[in-house]
Amino acid sequence: MNKIYYTLFITVLIVSCSKKKPETQEIKQTFVLSDTMLQSTTTAEAIIQPLKNELTFYGKITTDNNKLIEVYPIVGGNVLKVNAELGDYVEKRQVLATIRSAEAAGYDKELQDAENDVVVARNNLKVAQELFEGKLNVDRDVIEAKSQLEKAKSQLARIKETYKIYNLKPGSIYQVTAPISGFIIEKKINQDMQLRSDRTDNIFDIAQIDDVWAIANVSEDDIGKIKLGVDAYVTTLSYGDKIFKGKVDKIYNIIDPSTKAMKIRVQLSNKQYLLKPEMRASIKLSFVDDGSMIQIPSKAVIFDKSKYYVMIFKDRYNIETRQVEVYRQLDNITYINSGLQEGEKVITQNQLLIYDALND
Repeated sequence: MNKIYYTLFITVLIVSCSKKKPETQEIKQTFVLSDTMLQSTTTAEAIIQPLKNELTFYGKITTDNNKLIEVYPIVGGNVLKVNAELGDYVEKRQVLATIRSAEAAGYDKELQDAENDVVVARNNLKVAQELFEGKLNVDRDVIEAKSQLEKAKSQLARIKETYKIYNLKPGSIYQVTAPISGFIIEKKINQDMQLRSDRTDNIFDIAQIDDVWAIANVSEDDIGKIKLGVDAYVTTLSYGDKIFKGKVDKIYNIIDPSTKAMKIRVQLSNKQYLLKPEMRASIKLSFVDDGSMIQIPSKAVIFDKSKYYVMIFKDRYNIETRQVEVYRQLDNITYINSGLQEGEKVITQNQLLIYDALND
């Protein structure tokens, strides 16, 4: 019996000695950027910059009024031919339309009469000079004949100048010509139309659009922020993200009663004729307010759960999620009111992936 107890004791002892207490090891996990992620990650330094502001208005593209010519018919009559259509580019002195006119016939008769008067006056002077040489008249007669010839020549020169200005042609024909090179932006004449001699409407509008205006409507609460020379950036529906740059060069200091807004003008270079009159336009003005503030690229800012965050980068092992207070956010830059110090680096590429990895 004692032998049995001794054997059991030895077995329990061996089992007890064979069971060792397991070692506990605490594993701490840290986010680290991989080599591939680190190479594609970009950062920007938070810097203090003057506080910029932007205002966006809506308006349209118009022609430069200083380069717009309205063409009126000088005479009435029947329109024989029209050589230009709406939107056509025409050269200076190009014939736009041809009109047969009774009034032009009157000018034609005046020209013939003036030419005949010159011939008659020249013959009269020749006769007077011959009589004077033959002692058959006096010097006064020769002087009078010379005076009549000069008057006839002056009348003929006046009528020829009228022909040149009005571009009249023999046969009662009047040709409407372009006074400048440019685009036909309005046309109110057609072939076989009968033009009244007392017509007061223009028949063509010609505009040079190598420079155009962008006219914007400014609401009353923004009027105090508008100044001459402010940088302007104009976009249109036709060209998507293409930006046309100019400056505010005119402030119309009156309120339009129909729109309750004040108009401003931006002059734009348009050498390639991309901008067309009456195009709708968005006009963004950029100017500097008083004061300075921390500035970072807008793409560095993350908006989540109704709050703004940035990812602070120190090294691949040390990246922090930081909540910030945004003061003003423009297209490419954001001003930070609090939460960020000058010189700190914010991640501008892969920031969303890193934010999700750290905050899931």
